[in-house]
Amino acid sequence: MPRYFIELGYRGTDFHGWQIQKNTGRTVQSVLNEALTVLLRQNIETLGSSRTDAGVHAKYNVAHFTTADELPEGLIRKLNFILPGDVVVYDIKKVRDKAHARFDAIARYYEYHISYAKNPFNHLFAWYYPYKPLDLEVLNQVAAIYKAQRDFASFGKKHSQVKTTFCDIEFCHWDFDDQQQLLTYKVKANRFLRGMVRAMVQTSVQIGRGNISIDRLPEIFSARLNTKTDFSAPANGLMLMKVFYPQNYFNLS
Repeated sequence: MPRYFIELGYRGTDFHGWQIQKNTGRTVQSVLNEALTVLLRQNIETLGSSRTDAGVHAKYNVAHFTTADELPEGLIRKLNFILPGDVVVYDIKKVRDKAHARFDAIARYYEYHISYAKNPFNHLFAWYYPYKPLDLEVLNQVAAIYKAQRDFASFGKKHSQVKTTFCDIEFCHWDFDDQQQLLTYKVKANRFLRGMVRAMVQTSVQIGRGNISIDRLPEIFSARLNTKTDFSAPANGLMLMKVFYPQNYFNLS
């Protein structure tokens, strides 16, 4: 049966995450499924590449769905018309019948934003941090330690249902925009555990504030216990920026 990848973005503020779950509120997957079901006049279920948590944003995410019918002309325009204002569809691509948005992705890129300046225009997308600025050099020392690790068991939330806690980080570092007073953590890896980026950020902040010694990081990693890690970095600062697939992946020939 023909399969399609749908590229979309969303503001996660009013969503209980990407994935439909029992006894939860509004999710990105649910509103996307409903819109596609209405327009294609058949039950459509999407599967996302990255299951973002409640309140987390995505500038770019990918999902797939299957349908035996040809897609109607103008589907993207019609989807954007009926979808709520906090979701946008960029493109829909036909892919191989066995293509998988989640398992075929080779990397994801996230950013986490911390703002030292109170800004009513970006408060939904950054953690407002009205304290003494963090030491950028120390933050990047922590990032270098993260990059050298592979087992992130201590940085994944419980009940993640993953087969492995190993993640290969391609890059991670902190940048600071002096004009905007905006601190940005940039991290790209082949995969991430549930809550992993926020745990990395919060641990970095605690070290940057001097609440935790950087020398404790090896102990945190070797313990392989998420009880040693703080996951409390606010969700609104986190954004999925890009999902990557192999070269020529979308070439159907």
